[in-house]
Amino acid sequence: MNSLIPLLDATIRVSVPLVLAGLAGLFSERGGVIDIGLEGKMLAAAFASASVAAVTGSPWLGLAGGIAVSLVLALLHGFASITHRGNQVVSGMAINILVAGLTVTLGMAWFQQGGQTPVLPPSARFQELILPGATSLADVPVLGALYSHLLSGHSILVYLAYALVPGAWWALNRTRFGLRLRAVGENPAAVDTAGLSVTGLRYRGVLIAGLLCGIAGTYMATAQSAGFVRDMTAGKGYIALAAMIFGKWRPFPTLAACLLFGLLDALAIRLQGVAIAGIGEIPVQFIQALPYILTVFLLAGFIGTSIPPKADGIPFVKER
Repeated sequence: MNSLIPLLDATIRVSVPLVLAGLAGLFSERGGVIDIGLEGKMLAAAFASASVAAVTGSPWLGLAGGIAVSLVLALLHGFASITHRGNQVVSGMAINILVAGLTVTLGMAWFQQGGQTPVLPPSARFQELILPGATSLADVPVLGALYSHLLSGHSILVYLAYALVPGAWWALNRTRFGLRLRAVGENPAAVDTAGLSVTGLRYRGVLIAGLLCGIAGTYMATAQSAGFVRDMTAGKGYIALAAMIFGKWRPFPTLAACLLFGLLDALAIRLQGVAIAGIGEIPVQFIQALPYILTVFLLAGFIGTSIPPKADGIPFVKER
């Protein structure tokens, strides 16, 4: 238990950006818009939130700044791919490339720290929340340790991320908006015939994706870390897309896939410098590559069996 609980605790923490980005891609693609730009929106939100928090000293203002920047990029993606019916993959990749260079350039111009933001003090970060009774139950075998060390001691954004999973399931499967969004992703012509705006629904899906990416990027810079560093997302947007595909565009299977990636990431951190009998010390580079190797493996093994929404990636042209 002494080894398992810290590993699971780390899994919960490192999986948060994947969970949020996976849900973001799910809402966008359920509406028929491929969003390769999850990576760029998270990176932009991380930089914006860390910059605002460093200047104002408020993590909540940092969260607002991160969400605002991510929403602007989501609108840009929607304008290119929905309004002008551009290639959605190209639009998303353009956002990723733009943000990767722009964050470093602005960071160097504003803070003169090699593209990084200043280290955030504790008051400018989201702090850990101690749940009621966690301290007094810490010494209770098994259940007390699980409650005090695994469930308690996370920032509010961690609890928000995991609460959004059943919220996303409810929104997609039990609300009128969810039904219409899924219909747009499957048969936009039928939705248009019913007198609903395909463009409006797709924009709403893209904006929800921007909101979730904004929270994910803010978490990375103001909760998981103490500031922004260059390329700190490190491909998490692409891994979240893989998790979403592996989860077949459904919230709970996507959560399970994100936790699997997070577990491997947390395990890789603990395996660095550890010697295995008969093998020796595993190279750090190989351990760091494990999450990405798993991504390729899952995509190669399951991409053929995962069926996306029928209109996913197909621009809608209104019949006159």
